[in-house]
Amino acid sequence: MDPMKIAVLGAGNIAIQPNGVLPNLHHIPDKAVVTAVADPVEEKAKDAAARFGIPKAFTNLDDMLDYGDFDAVVNLTPIPVHGETSLKILQAGKHLTTEKPVAVTIDEADALAEAADAKGLTVVCAPPNMLYPTRREARRLLAANTIGQVCFVRHRSSGPGPAAGAWPTDPSWFYQKGSGPMFDIGVYSMHEVLGILNRPAKRVFGFFGITEATRTVPSGPVAGLTFPVTANDNNLVLLDFGDSVFCVIDGTYNVWAAKSPRMEIFGREGVLNMWRNLNETEGQQLEVYRVDNERGTRGWFDVDIRDLQFAQQHVNNLKRALIVEHLVDVVRGTRPNELTLDIARHGLEIMLAAEETSLTGQAVELKTSFTPAKFDKAVRDGALIHG
Repeated sequence: MDPMKIAVLGAGNIAIQPNGVLPNLHHIPDKAVVTAVADPVEEKAKDAAARFGIPKAFTNLDDMLDYGDFDAVVNLTPIPVHGETSLKILQAGKHLTTEKPVAVTIDEADALAEAADAKGLTVVCAPPNMLYPTRREARRLLAANTIGQVCFVRHRSSGPGPAAGAWPTDPSWFYQKGSGPMFDIGVYSMHEVLGILNRPAKRVFGFFGITEATRTVPSGPVAGLTFPVTANDNNLVLLDFGDSVFCVIDGTYNVWAAKSPRMEIFGREGVLNMWRNLNETEGQQLEVYRVDNERGTRGWFDVDIRDLQFAQQHVNNLKRALIVEHLVDVVRGTRPNELTLDIARHGLEIMLAAEETSLTGQAVELKTSFTPAKFDKAVRDGALIHG
């Protein structure tokens, strides 16, 4: 089968950095080939085309869509324009994989869903975390009743923020209204919580605020740059999943370091910890605390996931190109879409509604939903590589 022809919109860091999309597509030459790239900065588009052997370079999406010699577009634009650019791509009849979040309003996400349905197109939405073997194993352990009835969850995705160190470009847009840490990094927590619990949330409440009116970049190419902060940069989200299952998620630019697990799931018969922030193989990954009152035993143990390391290595090789492979596999029908627009839209509604409740002081019922993934809870899933 010939590789799918792909166009890339946006030639910035996510496209070209070592863990980005373009440097890692060489691992799947049978699945994807890039035929065009577009970026409003002409030099970036041309440099990416020359560096990665891409035949065509454009300075705008419209011209690239007019060219049209591709089946799908990878949307790597900045957060505020995800919705409008993705809609153009779908309206042009192209499959889509897009960076997170899928949009910045529910109306935008709804328009994407309508356009995709009308034209029978596939949409795959970052982040790809639920393709990681550790996340899939955590989901399976919960479904297999390893820790009993789930009671509550803590998940952290906070960091110091891009303006805290030597960011390679001007990071100020991350701190402006329409962006911010919930859209930038909190979205990872959203997708992991929704995916590992494998159920939509019912209600949400949030605490959102700005910690400092301005930020100053301390080092790097734009050291000394001071800019105003207009996006909330200190955020906590409380979720009610029904059946007395609750969750707290943080998404801030105010965490320099932490020694706690990335995700803690507390159940009536134990605890499941997920330690690692990224899809790394070394170090502790998953651990479980089990209580067996019948046998009078209890204690911690690491989950042995050595049999998943082949699949994990594939994930590590592809890095951000993993979402491109997933798109190709879904379009070819070799695996179901596990990064659906419905899940992304539900996560977006949570983030938007949480921020709104911080102003009103009232929890709100969520309107969107998604269909939980189907899998065999008795079988550990390492099948992430498809021909």
